[in-house]
Amino acid sequence: MSAKVIADDVEALAVAAALAEEFRAGASARDSERRLPREELDRLSASGLLAVTVPAGHGGADVRQETLAEVFRLLASADASLAQIPQNHFVYVNVLRRQGTPQQQTFFFDEVLAGRRFGNAQSEAGTRHVQDIRTRLDPGPDGSYVLTGVKHYSTGALFADWIPVLARTADDDLHVAYVPRGADGVTVVDDWDGMGQRTTASGTVRLDAVHVPADRVVPHHLTFRGPQIHGAVAQLLHAAIDAGIAAGALAEAAEIVRTQSRPWFESGFDTAAEDPLLIQRFGELAVQVRASEALLGAAARTVDAARDELTEDSAAEASIAVAAAKVHTSATAVEVAGALFELSGTRSVLNSLNLHRHWRDARTHTLHDPARWKIQHIGRYVLGGIKPPRHGLL
Repeated sequence: MSAKVIADDVEALAVAAALAEEFRAGASARDSERRLPREELDRLSASGLLAVTVPAGHGGADVRQETLAEVFRLLASADASLAQIPQNHFVYVNVLRRQGTPQQQTFFFDEVLAGRRFGNAQSEAGTRHVQDIRTRLDPGPDGSYVLTGVKHYSTGALFADWIPVLARTADDDLHVAYVPRGADGVTVVDDWDGMGQRTTASGTVRLDAVHVPADRVVPHHLTFRGPQIHGAVAQLLHAAIDAGIAAGALAEAAEIVRTQSRPWFESGFDTAAEDPLLIQRFGELAVQVRASEALLGAAARTVDAARDELTEDSAAEASIAVAAAKVHTSATAVEVAGALFELSGTRSVLNSLNLHRHWRDARTHTLHDPARWKIQHIGRYVLGGIKPPRHGLL
């Protein structure tokens, strides 16, 4: 595989905007038919966008997080499923950046620059909670490891070249094992049947005594022993996806009202777009969307500032800023995607139009982690100066 190498932030945004328009055209059909976006992901890889966070010293553009968030927002405004697939790719590029050895960084950053994709195998079902990781990474006699476990919600694994797997060693420390998708003992099952984000293929990964060389294992637990923005970066991209869903839903609602909706007979107007009640509601929703985008941008700049000068205080500020953005974008995505029907009229519920994909995507994606706990951490920080925990989800 070969890929273009993007030079800077400006080029990254231009490429993302062009791809978003290209992907928008088939988004509804892919969702309704559950047609997996293999060709679109190959286009994404070839474009060079998947390598934009590779450090400059390794040949990448090393774009700002503000740029990366906007890339995700643009892609999600066109196709939320397609935008979700590479989210973990960037998270695990970031893990290598923070904890990879120089040799690991050289190898894997070259892979990413060539267009190779990371998936993920992190979440597990039936455990006590999301942090209860039971997949085991046991030492072999030659210094290598044996990986055993079952993962669920493995977004991107079906399309990946490498599957980063969260696992615990005998001392209960958390590691990431980077495993080729075609390795012996790895089975990727396309059994995702969620009502939304239908084409993310967020299914099951089974790991049956998978051999992992020592140089493919990264000590992820070390990330959380000091100030870190790992969680803030990951959550920022989730917030960007929600902001994109809201923007896409609002744009499609406006198009339907302008071109297809009939005015209510009591309004006295010839077109639905002239109805002052509809105008009022569109204005209210537009304010919500703009507020989400503003919070997203502010959070991204705070993350960039923390990355430039990482301290306990700057890391806390980044986590809180991203938490605020995520709370707002989650609520906005669900509200705007639901209001689409209220605004567009009875025809908007027809399966043939598939406008409900925006609400299904918003309702599904916003369940990744509860906004109510983010509000708790924000409140504690404001009232008592209590810094958020370092568990990677803030």
